[in-house]
Amino acid sequence: MNQDQALRDQLIKLMQGGQAFRPVNEVLQGITVEDAGKTVQNLPYSIWQLIDHMRFSLHDILEFTRNPDYKEPTWPDDYWPKEAAPANQSALDASIKAIETGLEEMVQLVQDPANDLYKPFPHGNGQNLLREAMLVAEHNAYHLGEIVVLRRLLGNWE
Repeated sequence: MNQDQALRDQLIKLMQGGQAFRPVNEVLQGITVEDAGKTVQNLPYSIWQLIDHMRFSLHDILEFTRNPDYKEPTWPDDYWPKEAAPANQSALDASIKAIETGLEEMVQLVQDPANDLYKPFPHGNGQNLLREAMLVAEHNAYHLGEIVVLRRLLGNWE
C-alpha cells in the first residue's frame, strides 16, 4: 500500500470513530425527542443543540470543500439552533441521518484518489481536503464526547 492510500485509510478511520472514541452511529443511537431537549444544570446546550450544530457544521464543511462559490454562514447564529428541543422525533432523526450522510460524503471525497489531499482550494485561504477531513474528525469527536457526557448525566448511557 502506498503512503497516499495509507493516509486516506487513516483519515477515514479517524472520521468514522471507533478508535479513540465511539462511532457516530453508536453515540447517536437511541436518543429520544424527550431526552434530546433536556438540559442539565450549568451546561449551556442540550443534546439536540449539539446534534443539530454537528449537522449544520458538517454540511458547511462539505459545502466549503465542494463549492467554489461558497458563502460563509454567520457565526454563531447560523451554526447553533435556538430551540433546546427538536420539534419532534422526525426532526431529530432527520438531523442524525444528515450527520451520517454528510460523514459518508466526506469519506467518499477522501477515498477518491482523484481528489488531491494537499491541493489548496482556490476559494480558500490555504485550506485543503486533508485539513477539512481532520476538521470533521476533530469537530465530531469533540461534540460526540459532550453528547456522551449529557447522556450519562441524563441516565441513558452505560
